[in-house]
Amino acid sequence: MLALKVEDLSVGYANTMIIDGLSVSIPEKKITTIIGPNGCGKSTLLKTISRLLKAKSGAVYLDGQAIHQLPTKEVAKRMAILPQTATAPSGLTVFELVSYGRFPHQKGLISLKQEDYDYIYWAIDVTGLTDLQDREVEALSGGQRQRVWIAMALAQGTDILVLDEPTTYLDLAHQLDILLLLQRLNEEEGRTIVMVLHDLNHASRFSHYMIAMQAGMLIEEGAPEKVMTVETLKKVFDIDVHLATCPYSQNPICLSYQLCQKD
Repeated sequence: MLALKVEDLSVGYANTMIIDGLSVSIPEKKITTIIGPNGCGKSTLLKTISRLLKAKSGAVYLDGQAIHQLPTKEVAKRMAILPQTATAPSGLTVFELVSYGRFPHQKGLISLKQEDYDYIYWAIDVTGLTDLQDREVEALSGGQRQRVWIAMALAQGTDILVLDEPTTYLDLAHQLDILLLLQRLNEEEGRTIVMVLHDLNHASRFSHYMIAMQAGMLIEEGAPEKVMTVETLKKVFDIDVHLATCPYSQNPICLSYQLCQKD
C-alpha cells in the first residue's frame, strides 16, 4: 500500500525549474528518507508533498486523492509537517505549543475537548517531555525543542509525519535520540515517516525505503541495499565510497569516501 504517490511532478520558482517530471512512491507505515546533494530538490519535494508549494504540473496523491484538491483542514488531519526551521512564539510553554497540533480538529473558537487533551498528553508523554510541559520552549535545549515540535505534530493525530532535516544542528547523541523516537513511533504506532536527512548512515540505518535525487531527478529508489550502492552514490554525490554493514540494522553504511577523480 502507498501513503503518498508523486506522478510526473514539476516544481519551480519563477523561471527556474527545480524538479522536472519526477515520479516516486512513499510506502504506507514505513520510514522513507530522501537523500541527495544540496540544491537537488529534496526540500522542494517535501514542501510540494506538504502543499506548501504548488506544482507547475503533475500531481501528489494522498491515499489515492489529489492532495491539492483536498481542503487544507482535511490534509492537516491526515498529514503533519515539521519544517526545516521552526520557531515558536516567545513565551509559549511546551504544553501550549503542543496543543497547537489540535487546531485542525477544532471548529471556530471552541475550547479544547477531552479528546484533544488526551492527544496532547499522549504526545508529550511519548516524546519524553512530561517533566518539561510547563517550561517555556525557548528555554529548552535544541534536542528538547525538536522533541516539542515532533510532539506538536503527533498531537495532530495523523498517520503521516513529514520532517525536513529533523536532526539539523543537533549533536550526535541528540540526533540518535530523535531518530530512535521516530523509529519507535513507526514500529509501535504504525506511523508513516517521510524525512530528508543529510547523514547517509542515519538514512540507511533507520529507513525501510530510500529515495536518491540529483538535480531534481530520481536516481534510485527502494530498500537501503538498493540505494546505498557504490554506483548510485557516485551518481548522486560524485564520490567513491567504501561500504560496510551497520551492526544495528544490517543495512549498508558508508565507511569512508573520497571525491571522484576528474578526467
